[in-house]
This record gives sequence, structure tokens and C-alpha cells, in this order.
Amino acid sequence: MAGSSTAAEPQKQYGITKPISLAEPVEVDLQKTAELEKLLVEAGLYESPEESARREEVLRELDKIVKDWVKQLTSQRGYTDQMVEEANAVLFTFGSYRLGVHGPGADIDTLCVGPSYVNREEDFFIVLHDILAQTDEVTELQPVPDAHVPVMKFKFHGISIDLLYASVSLLVVPPDLDISQGSVLYDVDEVTVRSLNGCRVADQILRLVPNVENFRTTLRCLKYWAKKRGVYSNVTGFLGGVNWALLVARVCQLYPNAVPSMLVSRFFRVFTQWQWPNPVMLCAIEEDELGFPVWDPRKYHRDRSHHMPIITPAYPCMNSSYNVSTSTLRVMMEQFQFGNKICQEIDINKSNWSALFEPFQFFEAYKNYLQVDIIAEDEEDLRLWKGWVESRLRQLTLKIERDTYGMLQCHPYPHEYADPSRQCAHCAFFMGLSRKEGAKIQEGQQFDIRGTVDEFRHDISMYGYWRPGMELAVSHVRRKQIPLYVFPEGYKRPRPLRHINHQQQCNKNDVEDGTANRSPDGQPKRKHDTAGAYDSEPGRSAKRASISPSISPIHQKTSSPPSSNIANASGASGGSPVSLANGNLEQANCLNSPLASEKILDSVASGSKCVAGEAVCSGDAAKERDNCIPNIKNCTTTTVAVCTSLKRVAEKVVSELVGSESLGGNKSAELLERAEDMGSVLVENVHFGGNGVVQSGLPEELEV
Repeated sequence: MAGSSTAAEPQKQYGITKPISLAEPVEVDLQKTAELEKLLVEAGLYESPEESARREEVLRELDKIVKDWVKQLTSQRGYTDQMVEEANAVLFTFGSYRLGVHGPGADIDTLCVGPSYVNREEDFFIVLHDILAQTDEVTELQPVPDAHVPVMKFKFHGISIDLLYASVSLLVVPPDLDISQGSVLYDVDEVTVRSLNGCRVADQILRLVPNVENFRTTLRCLKYWAKKRGVYSNVTGFLGGVNWALLVARVCQLYPNAVPSMLVSRFFRVFTQWQWPNPVMLCAIEEDELGFPVWDPRKYHRDRSHHMPIITPAYPCMNSSYNVSTSTLRVMMEQFQFGNKICQEIDINKSNWSALFEPFQFFEAYKNYLQVDIIAEDEEDLRLWKGWVESRLRQLTLKIERDTYGMLQCHPYPHEYADPSRQCAHCAFFMGLSRKEGAKIQEGQQFDIRGTVDEFRHDISMYGYWRPGMELAVSHVRRKQIPLYVFPEGYKRPRPLRHINHQQQCNKNDVEDGTANRSPDGQPKRKHDTAGAYDSEPGRSAKRASISPSISPIHQKTSSPPSSNIANASGASGGSPVSLANGNLEQANCLNSPLASEKILDSVASGSKCVAGEAVCSGDAAKERDNCIPNIKNCTTTTVAVCTSLKRVAEKVVSELVGSESLGGNKSAELLERAEDMGSVLVENVHFGGNGVVQSGLPEELEV
């Protein structure tokens, strides 16, 4: 019959633009997806059925607790028996649990919605807090009322819970309340809107993706990748769970028929080319008569400063990634490039999925680091204190960017470490520091961030729940001084000394130059720069650019740890204080010989005190370099300029000798290694005071 066949209906469009491709998977895509899913299972990313059942039981018990709490308050406030009977609270989940991508041991993000007469400030953070504190199954209870989204954190039957509260404009909350409806936002404040939006966003994401199961597998993969590569942490300035979910959902919209192996590859392809700060949006931004502000850089000046806007799909639409800074965006873009490169190799069978999840070698990527030590009397105090400090670490990154006009870049690493040798409770965070790549920097330009760190410490001191013993340290450590406890099994990867190939020698030629360029896989790629930390230019000041913070309490109620403990905590070498005196090393010109260089290194590296030297040459130094023997003298009074000049000369000599005929390659590499070690002795043992007197401890200024 004519006209009986109808044209195929066009595929539904997801998102605000047309898809990039409607391509269906082929056999090889399905095979690669199976391999990817197998890897995720073997990595332990899926919880057991028993743990799933346990989570459901915990949620049922918590639901009963909040319902009883609301009934108790209703009765105490004199409402009728019928009102007490009808009084209700509803528990919702959001985050990874609601999206279906949580793994073993993950926390459960929950929201309690209560009636209008039950408030957050007293009823939730005091009354319910006390009820939970008296519940035997509840441990590690931590209220955070001043957070951007106020939360109560605790463990219930060993399962971590983040509990929010929202009071809606209803006297009785119906059991089947649909919080996706805009009416739930009527007559509530902005804090309540933020609390409600976690659930509303999760529900919208699941509605806006073409295939929920493909979305979940891809998101699980990308979250695992982000944690391995050190870019999973909203609080540190990277991306958290909801941010990754929104990015993955957008890629699912752009490739609606793709399977997870295709989506992972397309994810990196899309976001290595994304032109930030163009926003990522799953749907159009909607205005509403309720009048809450939505993300709009045309209207709101603060929105123009966002570096990586990822917009939530539920009204009022907000930027979920406002924590991202220029430094953390740079790090993420480097990691996207790494992921894209590996996926391209996987596509042509030159690599496999395991290569994508290689951990980022953070402690090999930089020359200089900030170490933030957090100390408390016991584990309970440390948990509270650490939560406060960690929530403010992003501010330190922003302040450093601000005060150095973006020329000093920070890479905060979202992993914490603990020193098992300490008697007190302790953990540490680290930040990598580097000059802005490609920027025009004057020779010898230095960064003094002492005031920046002092401002950060002052902000930390505002903690309202401070207790004696809670202390904070911010110190500068070099790569070679990173404490051993941060490395797997407590030891560093060995660095070859005698057997070293030509490329490795070239990497050492700059003697850890401060302008170290890093490849996305975290391996240092450096080239010699005369504006680096140790320039041999005559007359240049040897005073190092640095920070002065040492481990000391931020309150005067407790005593500061001794300076020797400071050095040990930061990984710096201990050294005796020395005074300033005049001196120079003009006679060192004749030291450009293998024999002289080795003697300098031997003498300097052998002692913990600063040393100076005079070159005593016999005959014509230009012709008899090997007879030019330096007379090395221990000094208790000398200028740091002398010491550093000696170091610079030795480094320059050794680096020029690498690969030359005057020294074998193995010997050159050994001298280079020793020249690096010498830097720790000569520079890290002294500390410039404001009056010019050298003091024991860490350097005041940091050259990067």
C-alpha cells in the first residue's frame, strides 16, 4: 500500500547543541569496552551485594532517626497530637550514590528535608547533633555549619555520611515530596537552595543523558582516572564528583550512541580542545519568577572571574566549579592532554587501558614544594583541625597567584600523608611550585611569599573550635628533601649515579633548574636557563627568594616546636647559624677543571657548615688547570654570597664537563648528583632574618 512505510523518526537531541556524531559502535569498540569494564572490576571499583544491602539498611535507620527528631520537636513546640502524628522528614540521596557510581567505602551524600518550623541553626546543628552524638553506632561526628553548604559529617555503622538539611515552606512534608519541582524553592533562603540542589542536579543529570548505563560506566572510569592523576578534589581547586559527572554527561550528549570505550576517548578529545572559560552546560539556563540569581557573567562580575565554568542543570543554575584557579586549570589541561595521548595509542593498539591509569609522579614533577603540616594532640582533634585547614588550602593557592601576579604557579596535591614517627597526630599536604611557563621573567626574579603565607596562617587562626595542640606549619622543601614517608613503602625511587645514559645526563645539566617544564605524565623536562635558581653571573645576589614560615602554633597558648624539629619535619638539613662577613670568590676563575671541581664538592658536601674557598694556582691557570688546587676552608663567618657563589661555580663547572672528553660519562653524572646534594647543605641550612642576620631554619625566599 502506497505510503505505508514511514521515514525513521529523527533521534532525540540531548543538550543545547546537535551531537558531534551519531556513530554506532563497531565490534572493536565493544571489545575495548569489555576490556575497560574488566579493568574497573579488577580495580575494585564496584561494591559487593552485601555492602549494598548494608548501605540500604543504614539509610533506613537514619531515616527513622530524622523522622523521630522532627516528631520530638513538633511535640515540644505545642502542636496538636494530629500534627505530631503527621510530622515528617524525608531523606534523599545525591552525589555518587544517587548517580549509581559509588564504590566500596564511599560516603553517602544525604539530604534531610523538614518542615518550616524546624531550622538548621539550632534544631539541626544542636538538637539532632546531640541525638546523633548519643547514638552508639555514630562515630566521628563533625558539624560544619559555616561551610558553603552546611553539613554534618559522621560515620554510621562504619559508613561515612554527609548529611545536609533543608527546611521547606510546608508545615507537613509529604512522604512522596518531589524536590525536582520548582515550587519546593518557594520562600527559602539561598543556603537552603544550595542544600536542595545536590539532589535536584543528580536527578536532572540522569534525565539528560541518552543512556544511563553507558554514562555510569564512563563516569566511573573517569573518576578513577582523575584520582590516579591527582585531579579529583573540589576542595583543593580541582573537580569533584558532580563536576566530573557533568563533563561526562555532556560528552554522552555529544556522542549519544557511543559505548564507554568510545566515550572515554571522546572525553579527552573534546576537553583538550575546549576553549575555557566557555561554559559546559547540559541544558539552557532558565530564569524563574522566584528571583534567585543564576550564573550569568553578563550580569554578575564574580561570574566573569570563573576559569572553568561547569553549569548545573537545575534551577537556579550555578557554576559547580568555582573553586578552579588558573593553576589547577593548567594542571587539569595537562592531564587531559596526557589522557588524550594514551587514548589515541589505545585506538591504534599501541597501548592498553592500564597505561591510562598510571599514577601521576607528583614528587618527581617539581623542584620546589610547599609542605603544609597539620598537627593535633590526638586523632579526633586532627580530624577536626585537618577538615578546617584542608577546606582553606585553596585560598593559599589563590593568594599566591594573586600576590605573584600569576607568575608563580601552584599545584596542590589532593592527597594527605602522615609521618608515623611523630608522637602527636599529624598529616601533611604538599603543593608543587613552578614559574609560569613561557612568561618573560627578568634574570634573578624572586618570589617573596612570606606575607602571603602569614595571611593564610591568620585566616586559619580564625577556627572557632580551636583546641590546644592544634598547630600548623607551612614550609619550603626541595624535591630532594621530600620526607620519605610520602613514598610507597617508605623509600624513594633510586636515582642512578654511575650508569646513566646521555639523555638522563642532559636532564641533570641544569642542576634542577627552577624553570622545570613538565610533561603531562609528571616527568621533568628541563632546559638550562640562566635565570634559574643558581646563576653564575658575577655580582648577582645569592640571597634566595623564599618563604619564612616554620612549624609553630598559630595560637600563643602552646609553645612552638624547637627549630631542630622544624628542620626534621620539613626534610631540610639541620645546620648551625652563621654570621655575616665580607668575602668574595673572584679567584675562583681557575676552578674550571675536573680535579678542582671534585675537590670543591668533596669539601662542601662533607660538612654541615657553610664553607668558602680561595683558588691557589701554581703557574698559568689556563695551561695547568689540573694543577690548580683550591684551598678549601671551613668558615664560621662568611657571606652567604661566598657560599652560594662557590656552589654556582661548582655546578657550572660540572655541568660543562658532562659528556666532555675530560671526564668519563659516569664520573660526570656522579659529580652532578653531588652538586645537587651540595645545594641542600649550602642553602637550606641558613635562614635570612629581617635584619640581615642568618638564622637557623628554612630560607625566607623561594626561587622557582
